[in-house]
Amino acid sequence: MAEVRYEQASRIYPGTPPVMAVDRLDLAIADGEFLVLVGPSGSGKTTALRMLAGLEEIDSGRISIGDRDVTHAPPKERDIAMVFQSYALYPHMTVAQNMGFALNLRGVSKETIAEKVTEAARLLDLDKYLDRKPKALSGGQRQRVAMGRAIVREPSVFLMDEPLSNLDAKLRVETRANIAALQARLGTTTVYVTHDQVEAMTMGHRVAVLKDGVLQQCDTPRTLYERPANAFVAGFIGSPAMNLHTVPVSENGAQLGELTLPLPRATTANLTEVTLGIRPETLRLVGPEEAGFKLAVELVEELGADAYLHGRAHLGDSDQRFVLRVDGRTPPTIGQTVNAGLRDTGEIHLFHPGTGERLD
Repeated sequence: MAEVRYEQASRIYPGTPPVMAVDRLDLAIADGEFLVLVGPSGSGKTTALRMLAGLEEIDSGRISIGDRDVTHAPPKERDIAMVFQSYALYPHMTVAQNMGFALNLRGVSKETIAEKVTEAARLLDLDKYLDRKPKALSGGQRQRVAMGRAIVREPSVFLMDEPLSNLDAKLRVETRANIAALQARLGTTTVYVTHDQVEAMTMGHRVAVLKDGVLQQCDTPRTLYERPANAFVAGFIGSPAMNLHTVPVSENGAQLGELTLPLPRATTANLTEVTLGIRPETLRLVGPEEAGFKLAVELVEELGADAYLHGRAHLGDSDQRFVLRVDGRTPPTIGQTVNAGLRDTGEIHLFHPGTGERLD
């Protein structure tokens, strides 16, 4: 096990103009930590992982694993094990042979290989499949074999590049729980890449959010949700996404339909507009006599106990879309006009309308 450090690490792809895939990344990952790199396509998360693995060159800055500078070290000298999106199993080998292949290349004795493979198979519930070929396994079982191949090497760091993207929804939920439990048991430093923010929030000790190669925020899932550093993180973390709308600021505060939201003077000084961030669960349906804003219902997602109401409100000179979480037993119907209000004004997030940075 080992600490991992990115220090002003950058990767530039040549072109006209050159593309800064990872831009001066500063990130420290503690020994034994499960850190998730998340972001939309093209955010630089996989490039950052491949830089750590030695599969991408580092144009500036440095990367260290433990007390070793591995910036220019070849992959085989970094003491890492990588699990890819594709399982990359050898079809002509059995599960046991696939799992022990790297140790076999190192010249490890057959007895030691068998011992390590048996132990890894027990951890991953693969005991019954050691003599099977990959074609006789399900997608989830193949992914566990790929995990087992990494585990038997006993590396300092596990690197995982969207390992669950080829699984169906139910198996993905089950497997991510298994990976998180396994990492906790092994205590191996793990860097995990995904574009799925639900996956990131449920698995990582901390989550690092990237956009256009730049680290936006790195913190616990709870902190990212409750205090996003900017409007991008606010809109990316959470499902459904936070409602983000830029509204005028007056002496009394921000106006949202018939709602006047008091704002701290010091926070909004010199601003004529502010971007409000409102989570779907902060909004509620209110009676026609209460202050709120009219919302034309366009879609209702019924999820059992809860439902998500998607609607359009005419605010100022434009139509704005909102998502509300409502009682799933008595949701409104499509085409209905409802009155929306707030549960708690203290749960509203404020962002600068130009930079997107958090104000409060």
